[in-house]
Amino acid sequence: MNVVKLDMNEMPYAPPQHVIVAAGKGLSDLNRYADAQGLRQLRELLAEYAGVSEHHVVLSPGSDFLLREIIHAFSRERQVVTVSPSFLPTVQIADRFAPKRLGIRLSPPDFGLDPDLLISALEPLSLVIIDNPNNPTGQILLDRGLVATIAERQETLVVVDEAYFEFSGVTCAQLVTDHPNLCVVRTLDKAFGLAGARVGYAIAGEVFLNALSSFYVSLPQTSLYAATEALQNSGYMRRNVSRIVRERERLWQALRTLGACVYPSNANFLLLKAQVPDMAQRLRELDVWVSDMSNQLPLGYIRVSVGTREENKMFATRYNQVVCGS
Repeated sequence: MNVVKLDMNEMPYAPPQHVIVAAGKGLSDLNRYADAQGLRQLRELLAEYAGVSEHHVVLSPGSDFLLREIIHAFSRERQVVTVSPSFLPTVQIADRFAPKRLGIRLSPPDFGLDPDLLISALEPLSLVIIDNPNNPTGQILLDRGLVATIAERQETLVVVDEAYFEFSGVTCAQLVTDHPNLCVVRTLDKAFGLAGARVGYAIAGEVFLNALSSFYVSLPQTSLYAATEALQNSGYMRRNVSRIVRERERLWQALRTLGACVYPSNANFLLLKAQVPDMAQRLRELDVWVSDMSNQLPLGYIRVSVGTREENKMFATRYNQVVCGS
């Protein structure tokens, strides 16, 4: 039996042929570093896509790399504020390198963020890092108004991780023009289906641009070619996002019909409170991989990526099999 891999929030559909061909062209230049003109073109495309000037765009081999660099640059004299649960690598890096981290708990059933609680928790020198939509809950935690309110505190630095922006349609990227202490981090891993290419980018205000001014990025040729082609022809990505959103809602309803405690989502995954505490391991034994969230949530929570319709049917079938057989 083939493994159904729904544990990494990947796009289940391969890139279109023209993107694969473009990546292949990069193979013929593997003996060369990416040239400045090619990197400049990619930055221009990302700036146009994000609705900002090229000046604000910083390239990176993955958004997690950017988040790590930001924490290294700013956390030594600042309190790092995150939510809990959150994107685990960010939490781990902050715990390792920041003198102080405050995690604001998101609690069921709505997993919402209390704006007043967040603002009251801020010290004069704070670095706020929040994923929006949140991973693993899929909830929208921030709107433009709240981000602007926090960013009005000029000594507070605000980082919004928008890895799943295309699935939610919610962004504060354009606010960086007026708020130099704001940075939005994104990736082409998810919606664009380029997880193997590892292309991330920041839409950064001046404070972050100054800190990252010595941050030189040279992407692999295959990644540069693939990302450039994907952005020049983004219709395929948009169609796939629509497919995933429709399938997400179908799977959410199917799981509810099975009696599962499943939460609404604005991303390409769903969070469940499983009826069997070791559900992730039981599913893995049936060749269906999901993420066990017990490292941040109580025992029994799992996160499942939205796959193809066939993959989602297999997940629902195996989930019901484990529940009925428990």
